[in-house]
Amino acid sequence: MPDDPIPAATLVIFRDRPDAPPELLMVERAKAMAFAGGAMVFPGGRIDPGDHILAQASGAGEDGAARIAAIRETLEEAGLAIGLSPQPSPAQVVAIRARLHAGEGLAAILADERLAIDPDVLVPFARWLPAHAHMRIFDTLFFLVRAPDEAVATVDRTENVRLIWTGAAELLAQADAGHVTIIYPTRRNLERLALYADYDDAVADARAYPVRTITPFTEDRDGVAHLCIPDDLGYPITAEPMSAAMRG
Repeated sequence: MPDDPIPAATLVIFRDRPDAPPELLMVERAKAMAFAGGAMVFPGGRIDPGDHILAQASGAGEDGAARIAAIRETLEEAGLAIGLSPQPSPAQVVAIRARLHAGEGLAAILADERLAIDPDVLVPFARWLPAHAHMRIFDTLFFLVRAPDEAVATVDRTENVRLIWTGAAELLAQADAGHVTIIYPTRRNLERLALYADYDDAVADARAYPVRTITPFTEDRDGVAHLCIPDDLGYPITAEPMSAAMRG
């Protein structure tokens, strides 16, 4: 187990479609990034000290800082205001995002804009804590959330270079064809997300399983080393040959 994993949080943002599986928002990491460079990931990032302060001030629960970090990072990376009340106008979102990029704290920005944070709109989905040597390790909480109506996501073009709305199965097919890169935790989560017909279906399934920390482990299967995860947390595929596994 890594000595100093970086606490982080991410949002799995759903946009239901009437005659197709839901779309998810994915961002492509810049190739120069030390972690998951060039890979498609869910928006999110590390939990900052200010997230803990705001969580305490707002009376958020035990995972409140993670929820606030996921909300803040999504504002920065994709320009989507999730978990804010009342829903800010497009002009407010642009202004908030610019101030976050300039290094201002979210708490002060929300006070100026007369907005409150509502972290309870996020639904806990999973927690991943890989354990591999000589790589940056993140202890990441994943949350489900529905995309705001009429909101338009735009990439920040700093850490990320592109964003797309795509079905989980569609992105897996793109990865299998070699058109995009996804790392091991993202692949396992996409495989699980591909099971859902819509956001409500995803929420029901998420609540049916405990959020237990997932640390992939190696296991020999018929003479082939596999990277595995527990088989009791709702994931349809729980092992992949080490030779094929893409790690961060």
